[in-house]
Amino acid sequence: MKLCYFYDLKHDSNNESMKNNMRLLFGVNALSYDYSASTKCLEKPQKPQYRGGIIINPELDDGLKGWSTFGNAKIRHQESNGNKFIVASNRSQPYDTVSQKLFLQKKLLYTLSAWIQVNKGSNVLVTATLKTTSGFKHSGAVLAQSHCWSFLKGGLTVNQSGPAVLYFESEDTSVEIWIDSISLQPFTRRQWNSHQDQSIQKMRKRNVRIKVVDAQGNPLPNATISIRQKKPSFPIGSAINKNILNNPTYQNWFTSRFTVTTFENEMKWYSTEAIQGKEDYSVPDTMLQFAKRHNISVRGHNVFWEDPRYHPSWLKSIPRQRLSSATKTRLNSALSRYKGQLIAWDVVNENLHFDYFENKMGNNASATFYNWAFEADGETTMFLNEYNTLENPKDGFAVPAKYLKKLREIQSFAGNSNGKMGIGLEAHFGSPNLPYIRSSLDTLSATGLPIWLTELDVRSGPYQAKHLEQILRETFSHPGVEGIVIWAAWNPQGCWVMCLTDHNFKNLPTGDVVDKLLGEWGLNKLTTGKIDGHGLYETSLFHGDYEVKIVHPEVKNSSLAQRINVAPTIATQHKTLLIKVQA
Repeated sequence: MKLCYFYDLKHDSNNESMKNNMRLLFGVNALSYDYSASTKCLEKPQKPQYRGGIIINPELDDGLKGWSTFGNAKIRHQESNGNKFIVASNRSQPYDTVSQKLFLQKKLLYTLSAWIQVNKGSNVLVTATLKTTSGFKHSGAVLAQSHCWSFLKGGLTVNQSGPAVLYFESEDTSVEIWIDSISLQPFTRRQWNSHQDQSIQKMRKRNVRIKVVDAQGNPLPNATISIRQKKPSFPIGSAINKNILNNPTYQNWFTSRFTVTTFENEMKWYSTEAIQGKEDYSVPDTMLQFAKRHNISVRGHNVFWEDPRYHPSWLKSIPRQRLSSATKTRLNSALSRYKGQLIAWDVVNENLHFDYFENKMGNNASATFYNWAFEADGETTMFLNEYNTLENPKDGFAVPAKYLKKLREIQSFAGNSNGKMGIGLEAHFGSPNLPYIRSSLDTLSATGLPIWLTELDVRSGPYQAKHLEQILRETFSHPGVEGIVIWAAWNPQGCWVMCLTDHNFKNLPTGDVVDKLLGEWGLNKLTTGKIDGHGLYETSLFHGDYEVKIVHPEVKNSSLAQRINVAPTIATQHKTLLIKVQA
């Protein structure tokens, strides 16, 4: 018998605002989501997404119709090179700007976008805000430039239905804010979930056709086939710490679920060199060997942490002129020791919120660290790791635009342009803003760099498990996300923020969510069926490694299992695997 398979590449005013809501929710294109974003500053803005959604006069073709002042700004309609836009000038307060009145509904999810320019300066933070009946909602931000248009993308939900006002604000009151191609698109929860399902089908699965024939090449109909996933391609894991080394129950629970890990603290500088000049890697070495035995990939975390609270105690006392040599020794020590053994390094941790090394060594300190890292290990992906880029649109230090600015500074440093970089998003959540998460990932994905959620957890509360599931579904389904690590290393004294199990390694509700989704996404899932009269069986499988068994009365050794790989990408249209078994 021959077992053959190939991939099938088929993939499958307030009143006026309310009317727009209904029209867009039930229109023929309402289920589509536009994942596109731009990180380039363009001479002319692009057309508004979703034709503006519920926004009145989104391209400003009808003068100032639908738009009014907010605060004490003056607004005007302007045209340049055939492009029409609205301008807010004479601003004395951040909120002196242009606005539009809307009606927002509680159960809907809103995606927001606009093109922004300022009349002078560069990297001016402009924020899209909605004043609602329950408060102000920061919904997205961009670093605006003069002489070109920058794309702002964000999103929000509201706590209760009612009137709202959309406006664009900036702390820099000396600039005029120019706005064009504005869009606010509502989606129902059902539509939002369908985007996830469609993206998963397209990005995480393949249609597989299996053909069973006898030794003469004739179809072998009516055989029974079973296909079980043995290892998924998409890496989902959890942090671990040294407690796992002497706890078989912890080991069994962990290794039966996850394919990737990060060591919670054991690779950090304060752990490996508590006393200057006396390095001790014995604990992370042992943890790495444990991971290797179980075929679990490891992310290195971290080389440098900008927050001085988490430095070796001796580092604060060394003279400024010796800091450069100390940091280079640290980086070369860690990267050379684990070269070729890790899938990633978080080289710099949280340098949008803290700047210890840049204060001491100069503004190029972070860029220099990556330069050293690329020289020490040019094959491993080097991540910039940060929090609140997805979690909190009110944190102006870490919005996607600020993250990308820091990324560009690092990449533009001499010798760094060809270095392998990745986007690390810590993802420490309270209550998630799903439209903002998705739009932020859209913006970051426009770089083409791999994106990982590196430390995912959710603050304790009655909706912790529900929110964890929402975040996992949103990020797993996003085309730009390439891996997820949950920050839930078990400790007898309790986990950092979120545990997945109790002290007996029985799942908590958060652990149940993880197991449910891992099973839904294919882990250990058994697919069975009957071969048709032409010897064919077709199904859709998540990317990963599978074990295939064929049972038929004419097959003597029906217990023979064959491993196949369903790959995310393939070089040719058809890939065939032949297995010969005497019938």
